[in-house]
Amino acid sequence: MRLFPDAFAGQSISPVGNYPERLLQNLRAVAPSGAEDPVVVLLTPGRYNSAYFEHVFLAEQMGIELVEGGDLFVRDGYVWMRTTEGPVKVDVIYRGVDDFFMDPLAFRSDSTLGIPGLLSVIRSGRIALANALGTGVADDKAMYVYVPRIVTDAYIRTAVGLDYAEAGPVRG
Repeated sequence: MRLFPDAFAGQSISPVGNYPERLLQNLRAVAPSGAEDPVVVLLTPGRYNSAYFEHVFLAEQMGIELVEGGDLFVRDGYVWMRTTEGPVKVDVIYRGVDDFFMDPLAFRSDSTLGIPGLLSVIRSGRIALANALGTGVADDKAMYVYVPRIVTDAYIRTAVGLDYAEAGPVRG
């Protein structure tokens, strides 16, 4: 807004400075019932991932642990985090790992990024997974060509003025 102040004059633009705080509030709100002070972690594939900087930034701003798959384990139907003071039960995982790497017992058996047995804990309702499995399809660039129609047909049923890169449907 400092670079092009005239471009934003008269626009209703909300500040984003409180985004990490609001995100953390929402993550805690989805914790399984009974979690009085929910433990939230951000699961990252690690430092070689293109979004690692964002993962570090968000975890730091929210004041939560940034963890990799090896930092978490399943025991007695719950997800636990390894710490220097012993295991800590995790209530919410904010996911930065692709679906097929989340649980080597359910998906890719060669994955070292996920947590063995995680899917069974999700199914039991003993942990909340933000960015639920399967939601990544909406972030796939190949889907962008369909976004205006999805918004129009599924949500507001009126034409929208969303411009995306000119592209045709993906054909296999």
